[in-house]
Amino acid sequence: MASVLVVGSGLAGLLAAVRATDAGHRVTLVTKGALPESNTLYAQGGIAAALFPDDSTEAHIEDTLRAGAGLNDPEAVRVLCTEGPGRVRDLIRFGVDFDHDESGLRRGLEAAHSRSRVLHAGGDATGAAIETALVATVRRRGTRPGPLRAGSLRIREHSMLADLVVEHGRVAGALVAGSDGVCRLVDADTVILATGGAGALYRYTTNPHVATGDGVAAAWRAGAAVADLEFYQFHPTALAVPGTPLVSEAVRGEGAVLRNRRGERFMLAVHPDAELAPRDVVARAIATEMAAQGGEPVRLDATSLPRSTLESRFPTITAACQAAGLDWADTPVPVAPAAHYWMGGVVTDLWGRSTLPGLFAVGEVARTGAHGANRLASNSLLEAAVFADRAVRALDADGWPPAQVTPHSRAAGHGAAGHGAAGLRAAGHGAVIEPVVSPATTFVRRDRLADVMWEHAGVHRFGDGLRMASAALGGWHGVDPAADGPSVAEREDANLLLLARLTVAAALAREESRGAHHRDDFPHADPSLAQSVTWARHSLYSAEEAFAC
Repeated sequence: MASVLVVGSGLAGLLAAVRATDAGHRVTLVTKGALPESNTLYAQGGIAAALFPDDSTEAHIEDTLRAGAGLNDPEAVRVLCTEGPGRVRDLIRFGVDFDHDESGLRRGLEAAHSRSRVLHAGGDATGAAIETALVATVRRRGTRPGPLRAGSLRIREHSMLADLVVEHGRVAGALVAGSDGVCRLVDADTVILATGGAGALYRYTTNPHVATGDGVAAAWRAGAAVADLEFYQFHPTALAVPGTPLVSEAVRGEGAVLRNRRGERFMLAVHPDAELAPRDVVARAIATEMAAQGGEPVRLDATSLPRSTLESRFPTITAACQAAGLDWADTPVPVAPAAHYWMGGVVTDLWGRSTLPGLFAVGEVARTGAHGANRLASNSLLEAAVFADRAVRALDADGWPPAQVTPHSRAAGHGAAGHGAAGLRAAGHGAVIEPVVSPATTFVRRDRLADVMWEHAGVHRFGDGLRMASAALGGWHGVDPAADGPSVAEREDANLLLLARLTVAAALAREESRGAHHRDDFPHADPSLAQSVTWARHSLYSAEEAFAC
């Protein structure tokens, strides 16, 4: 059986490690922090699946496609929604205790869903319940130090992915940096990336500090294709206090409403579904309203809900409000958008295989095509479970689907420090994006990078602002992530700088507004651009061409 290296310990990584171990593979699981620390741990909203008699897979598919704004891969959506119920049942077997009511599993309604189909655990602590159950499962399968045997699992905490190792055109393991700053080689027949997103790109984010895009950056450096980097979802309602804790969409599903400074429900004039419109719509409406009132946050009004409901259904949010000195049962609370989820990432097929042989990607690090330009609420945990399971099932498959690269423009240069994205052109649009990279650069500071991204590549974007961001990012440099010596934070900053450059280049190339990507200078969707754009280190090709049929 194969030796498998799993990088990351959220739902996708933990489930992949368990499945691969149970399938008889020799598994090493590495994670940058402590084993439970991941985006999954902080997920409030729940997991969506068509499990109930008045719901259907087809309805879930339709909702997912509608939210995705014309950019979903229909086959990926069908896989997600068809296999999702089975994966939820697996989580229950692994010990996840979803909330119940008198009829059985309790379900909630969230934005852009046509049915109540979202399961929660611990009220608004769904991610924590899933993470706790899977961490316990992984630890039970963990082995003592020594040679790995078939069907065994080794866990390495506080070990950061520094870079992927490629030999003869195939991934053969990874360099992993320990707390001492030394990189050590972990050989593997196959690497499964499950490193999550990159919320640290932005000044305000709901993500934990470990979400620095390490997997996407390493995959890019190794030569794997990435796509949809311009589509970063901003959750409409983060509590506008230090730490920007998330206020789940489920709160609005229960009846809470958004009000401006004058107390008006402004969403009624924005979208027929008002507060339950897709996330990108609500986030932009809030940002617009905030600009009109001098940057002051809008208010989430949950005062129509009984205090007992808020405390029992949303204990995590209630605690966050109390910690900030707010009583949300009595008074509307300040909320604002914050970076939440990256639809873009490493391009994969329906089995989690990237364009680079030997490399899988699952969870938020991957671009499966299931989410399109805007993820439907509570589909992220579902995608992590579905495609982690499929990736492990594909480990024993013969061969690797050939990546078919058809460049639409000249080869992309390596840019500053070999990690840039110069000379890339968006398919079908003709505008070449040339990030400005100064020969005399200064060392990147994360806070300044996050400010630039928030101001110029955030909820609202404009060509001139994106070009300013490109110039600023081109004036900075980071460490070599694969070198011995740099700290974890310095390696993270280098990854964030690379990803910021790529994201800005992708946002400049897409001269339209679609889903989570809004250009004020191109405020409408362009039907001719209703396709994903896939970026590779040496070329650019459409998502449909990433894998040969």
